[in-house]
Amino acid sequence: MERLTQLLGLVEEDERVRADLVRSGALFGGYHPRMEVVHVANAQALSTMIGEGWPTVADVGEEGQRAAWVIAQHAISQPQFQRQCLALLEVAVARGEAPASQMAMLADRIRVLEGRPQLYGTQFDWDANGQMSPLPIEDAREADERRAHVGLEPLAEATARHRRNAEQTGEKPPGDRAEYLASAEAWPRRVGWRPG
Repeated sequence: MERLTQLLGLVEEDERVRADLVRSGALFGGYHPRMEVVHVANAQALSTMIGEGWPTVADVGEEGQRAAWVIAQHAISQPQFQRQCLALLEVAVARGEAPASQMAMLADRIRVLEGRPQLYGTQFDWDANGQMSPLPIEDAREADERRAHVGLEPLAEATARHRRNAEQTGEKPPGDRAEYLASAEAWPRRVGWRPG
């Protein structure tokens, strides 16, 4: 029960800071330092919990397990930690102790941060036409089959949902696309996702 309470509290803080930054319009101008502070602190807290493996539903319930995944998914400035979480999550999924969709989303995030095409099409960003679209997908024609296998909706539905969410939160395409892309390339190198 204590682990569940802690996990839910960490995600609540993540959501609170994110909501503050959305309200002020500051969330969408790159990785905001306030958000990173929360993500790093949450990753450190989760790191102490996962020494014996990924939190299972039996340990922390579905809510707690989802909270652990959210913390791992958001720890984008922590390459080794995210990779560790993915390895533990893969074992949990193989044992039927965690949803395959969570593993797919974390695997995609890591691949994108490493500069590789994603497998499931769960990671989105602004395209050259100013539309929220999936980032490059390996063997894109097979994406929907892979998505179905892990319990994700078809890519077209996910794309429509991401576009609606961007509109509802007021997220806009970057003003200077070249500068945005340069920053998107430089940041993963700076934090250790890619060779410098």
